[in-house]
Amino acid sequence: MENSNRAADDYACSRVPRAQRSGFITVALIRIGITTTLGQFLLGAMLGHAMTFYQALFATFLGSLILEFVSLGMGMAAAREGLSTSLLARWCGFGKAGSVLIGVIIAISLLGWFGVQNAIFAHGVDYMLAGRLGFGWSAVITGMTLTALVAFGFRALGWTAMISVPLFFLVIGWIALELLSGHDLVALAAAAPVGEPMALGLAATSVAGGCIVGAVTTADISRYCKNGRHVFWMITVSILVGELVVNGIAILIAHALHTSDVVAVMTRTAGWVGLSAVILSAVKINDANLYSSSLGLATAFEGITGRKCSFRWLTVILGACGTLLTLFGILERYQHFLILMGVVFPPVAGVMVCDYYLLRTSRRLLDRSRDRQTLPDPALTPAIGWYAIMACVVGSVTGLLLDAGIAALNSLMASIIVYWIMCSIKSRCFANKQ
Repeated sequence: MENSNRAADDYACSRVPRAQRSGFITVALIRIGITTTLGQFLLGAMLGHAMTFYQALFATFLGSLILEFVSLGMGMAAAREGLSTSLLARWCGFGKAGSVLIGVIIAISLLGWFGVQNAIFAHGVDYMLAGRLGFGWSAVITGMTLTALVAFGFRALGWTAMISVPLFFLVIGWIALELLSGHDLVALAAAAPVGEPMALGLAATSVAGGCIVGAVTTADISRYCKNGRHVFWMITVSILVGELVVNGIAILIAHALHTSDVVAVMTRTAGWVGLSAVILSAVKINDANLYSSSLGLATAFEGITGRKCSFRWLTVILGACGTLLTLFGILERYQHFLILMGVVFPPVAGVMVCDYYLLRTSRRLLDRSRDRQTLPDPALTPAIGWYAIMACVVGSVTGLLLDAGIAALNSLMASIIVYWIMCSIKSRCFANKQ
């Protein structure tokens, strides 16, 4: 009975059993669906409007390296432990109370992403219906429809990814051919941008910020991977396709159309095919956004109260809140949202990766409990990781205030260095006392 209850709540507050892990194709399609979205097209077009093709592609490459590092670090740990990001944080420096904070931050940030993607979805539906419903009602219908899908958990992510990802690529390929037909691709690649110029560091931070929450929450998906090899290829293929390929196409389209609003152009010129791209994009990414948001809040609730909350009810509540964010116009603040995420979330991953692989402060607890497929003893679990929280604050401030380099990388490295130094000093002081 206990195992069936855990499965019903999608193992939100427990390890995913080895017997319940999924095949490579399922997890890979879910991950590719997360990185290949119309939001990614918006980002690529934003870069293409402000930079040359090769500058924008180089910025994408730099941002992708940060995402690869963070995703692999989080993904490998989760596949080994079978734990979600917010739950893993308890034994990766943050402690029980700190993991509550991480869960809340993840839930809030992914609600923002849900609002952004739902706004794109609702605008497309409203346009195709000639404004008869209005944006507000369109947003409510699309938001709550997606919420109903996510309530069925990880397996529902797999079902929708199997259908939506291949169809999305077919639709996007057709639209790209339509919009780029008659253009010289070599000339487009060499063309000067028509928008306000963007610095390389800011562009790379926008790329990293565009998927950094997904990179940090890689554990929510990779905990269903059967081994580390599946994690590596899942992440690498999704970044190659989602960042370099999708961004490259969007950059070329932005140069061809002389606009950064390529999604609106795609919808208007491609008719129902364009609307299909909008729908497919929103379904697969917002499933994942709401899923990880629900996991984060479920962990936070259990950490505060000691009781488990219904995963499905949390999903419904968060879906309603995300829909409200759409109505409040979060899409208009998209670029600022990306930049903020690009400096706030890398420190969280930096601390967790440093603690799990280098300092290994709770590895014995995790190893012993993993053999029994349980969680570590609560009495032995740290209450709160002040060093981890302080390192995250320092990393975020560094990313926001330091102008040189790439802000996302600055915040990531600052958090790792500060956390390692503080923990090393503590360890030496403790050894000297003994």
